[in-house]
Amino acid sequence: MAKLVFMGRLEDVAGTAEMSVSPGPVEQVLASLDPALAVQLLGEKVRMAHNGRLLTDVGGVVLANGDELAFLPPVSGG
Repeated sequence: MAKLVFMGRLEDVAGTAEMSVSPGPVEQVLASLDPALAVQLLGEKVRMAHNGRLLTDVGGVVLANGDELAFLPPVSGG
């Protein structure tokens, strides 16, 4: 299995901090999620990290067994 990790407000949207999913292309993994969650995860300002490395494009990324895909919402501060 691969693991999705939801940070910040995305944890509230997902209802959990982590979720196990079947390995495969990121697009396919996201398509298997609740549509409302997938829309939030694909938001313009949400960043993704695959095994700790920030992605600039998810096209062609395939999750393997043991991989982690983290979703990082925009951060505000002051």
